[in-house]
Amino acid sequence: MNAEAKSPIDLNPHVDFAAARSEMVAKQIRARGVSSARVLDAMARVPRHEFVPPESAASAYFDEPLPIGGGQTISQPLMVAVMTDSLALNGSEHLLEIGGGSGYQAAVLSLLAREVVTVELQPELARACRQRLRQLGFLNVRVEEGEGSLGWPASAPYDAILVSASAPAVPPPLVEQLAEGGRLVVPVGSTEQQDLIRIIKRGGLMAHEKLSACRFVPLLGRYGWPAGANDSGAAGHGDSHHDTSGHGTPRE
Repeated sequence: MNAEAKSPIDLNPHVDFAAARSEMVAKQIRARGVSSARVLDAMARVPRHEFVPPESAASAYFDEPLPIGGGQTISQPLMVAVMTDSLALNGSEHLLEIGGGSGYQAAVLSLLAREVVTVELQPELARACRQRLRQLGFLNVRVEEGEGSLGWPASAPYDAILVSASAPAVPPPLVEQLAEGGRLVVPVGSTEQQDLIRIIKRGGLMAHEKLSACRFVPLLGRYGWPAGANDSGAAGHGDSHHDTSGHGTPRE
């Protein structure tokens, strides 16, 4: 990290972030049903406090989503783990994330997939996300600025696609950009409440599975919601099959 930039660690010298992260994994994630050793290890390795505003760093490992600016949030830790686990990654995947936000979800995914393309609509968030991931050494993540509901066709097809914002229906471009055998995880429903859906493409057909109830900030764009849909400030939460409550959070 740039020596002249004040990091959350500088502003919170008495917080033991390593201990807080370890406790987060044990009590918020493992104890609530996420058992994949690879997912748990990734959650334990990514410094969540580096992905939130300095004033929120001391709360980074709390069991809740946090605002990151631009009407967006960083998801509750459990929801990040649940969505990541739902993709069943083996390390070989070319992966697309929609809704880059702070870059935290992309950082976790980057430890479990071969490469990650994350698309963020807001220019300021995209620039900050790109710089943060580079400074922290997550070099297999590429941040693109664009409308997420359209996916990122230039790098398709993708073995896995994760959408970190809610859509009124599954965006057709994302289905089209999914490789054979690929997995797509997306929150679908109203702006107030959604279901977390997993789609697997087999033989050109789509198998749909409802994973949990959830609540996410709206996905804006042609196949999402119109601008202004997130004026309510919804942080994105959810009711997970792992018994939780982000961008997404499962509710208890």
